[in-house]
Order: sequence, then C-alpha cells, then structure tokens
Amino acid sequence: MVKKLQKMSANKKSGPLLSSAVKESAQQIWLAGLGAFSKAQEEGGKVFEALVKDGLSIQRKTQAVAEEKISEATSKMTNMASDIQSKAGNQWDKLENIFEERVAKALKKLGVPSAKEVIALTARVDQLEKHGPKMTGKAPAAKPAAKAPVKTAAKKVAKPATRRIAGKAATPAANPSAGPSEAPAAAKRPA
Repeated sequence: MVKKLQKMSANKKSGPLLSSAVKESAQQIWLAGLGAFSKAQEEGGKVFEALVKDGLSIQRKTQAVAEEKISEATSKMTNMASDIQSKAGNQWDKLENIFEERVAKALKKLGVPSAKEVIALTARVDQLEKHGPKMTGKAPAAKPAAKAPVKTAAKKVAKPATRRIAGKAATPAANPSAGPSEAPAAAKRPA
C-alpha cells in the first residue's frame, strides 16, 4: 500500500487518483480492523474460556506447591521447637541436679542425715527389734499398761532419791576401807 502511494506521489499528475487511493486504503484498513474485531469477538469467548482453564490449573498447582512448602516449614519448625524444648528440659534437669547436690552438701555440713542414711538406720532398727530378744535370750517385754497418774511430782522424785541415798549410805558401812567422804558425795549426785 505504501509503495502504491509512493508511485502515485512520484506522478504528480495523478492528484485525484491519489486521494481516491488514500480513501481506498483507509477503507481497507477500516474493514481489516472490523474483521479483526469480529473474529476476536467470535473466538474471544473461546480464548477467554481457555485462559480461565489455564488460570485454574496454574492456581491449583501454585496452591499445591504452597501447601507443600507450608507443611515442610511447619514440620521443620515443629522439629526445631521440640529440639529446643528437649535442650531446655535437659538444662533444667542439670540445674536441678546441681541445686540438689549443693543443698545435700550444705545439709551434710550441718550434720543432717541424708534420706538414704535414715532409711538404712530405720531398716537396722527394725532388724534389731526382730532379732534383739533372740540375742539376749529374753522374751520381748510386753508393753506396760497405761500408768496411773502420779499425784505429785514430789513423791515421784522423793522415792528414788531416798532409795539411792539409803543404798549408798549402807555401802560405806559394809565396806570399812571406804572413807567417810564418799557417802556424802553419793548423796549429792543428782537423780
């Protein structure tokens, strides 16, 4: 089309011919545009539907990839969290053990027996209670019945004191070699 116009412009004689050629060219361009529009309108629905289908398939693929990446990230984060939690738990256990050891050392310095020592001692006492009467040859003493309440504390204290004094006073008379200073010393001893 351009070549036609150039030939015509080279020929200046064909002025009216040029305008008719320009009109004809514009008409052809207009008709080509209308044809393209018509064809696009006819096939546009089909192309649009094809684009929608392609878009859906791409969306599904991207969602699947995104879900896969999210699940991978979630599993990695879960593993990291459990690792951190176990390490923190181990650290707390170590700290607790150190604290218990230091408290045990402090109690040992104060003379407080450990739980193991108390358990061993209890077992030993139980063993001695079971085997004690057999070792001495005596039957185990029956537990005494409830004692009658003492009316006054003076009677309770006075009787043993007089017995001791009387017993000690008789000893020097029986033993002539004992000096007189021993009997008063025995009487002065607390009950």
